[in-house]
Amino acid sequence: MIIETLSTFPDMYESVMGASMMRIAQEKGILDFKAHDLRDWTHDRHRTTDDEPYGGGDGLVMKCAPIFEAYESLCAATGKGSIAAPAESAQGEGPAASAEQAPCEGSASAAADQAASKPYTIFLAPQGRRFDDACACELAKQDRLLFICGHYEGIDERAYTLADEVISLGDYVLTSGELASMVVIDAVVRKLPGVLGAETGALGESFADGLLEYPQYTRPANFNGMEVPAVLLSGNHGAVDRWRREQSLERTYRLRPDLLEGMELPDADRAFLQSLSTEGR
Repeated sequence: MIIETLSTFPDMYESVMGASMMRIAQEKGILDFKAHDLRDWTHDRHRTTDDEPYGGGDGLVMKCAPIFEAYESLCAATGKGSIAAPAESAQGEGPAASAEQAPCEGSASAAADQAASKPYTIFLAPQGRRFDDACACELAKQDRLLFICGHYEGIDERAYTLADEVISLGDYVLTSGELASMVVIDAVVRKLPGVLGAETGALGESFADGLLEYPQYTRPANFNGMEVPAVLLSGNHGAVDRWRREQSLERTYRLRPDLLEGMELPDADRAFLQSLSTEGR
């Protein structure tokens, strides 16, 4: 997958994209990331990307002209710097080719297709679609993403005509779109086959099946009198699976009951939830 960002502070991405799974994804050849400086498409001595709003008001508004010019330039550069497919997936072997490993069906196709595609362009703004796991899965199916990041008071409304999608992280305000885009990029990249080490990768995480994830424990088995549930030490994999499913259901029931609304669940799950309601747990 190719992911690009267009912003006034491209250096903000260095620490996030150069560490942990984002770095590993690039080293594996799964991700090709580039942070573009919007100022490279300005033509005045001060490299101006913003101006005072028409009609007055506080703050500065990002100009649409540099954004349009940058977008057209990046679209024209389609295929340059495109990444090669990982060797293991090219041979139809290894984790990238495993259907079980792909946390989102249809994730990122071959590099040959990437080279021929214009970027799927995303703006981050309060009026956008609320970002969630389903949205991350949808974006993981794209070959090439471009995040256009606002700053200051906002972006000239005319620039939004370039958007394929507008996304919001929630009902709060951040200093910059760069920060919001990092959250979306991380959530999307970890969905790509081969990025996470475990075979099931992101499959058991919160929201992957619509529920919150079950509690996790590691050594020691007893810490300051707080013991790991005995079932996790039993070696009975069936019992462990049942415990985890019930814990996931109960945690969702207690903390995010809205996630259960309209969800199709097996009879056994519904019976367990009914028992929680009956017991007043």
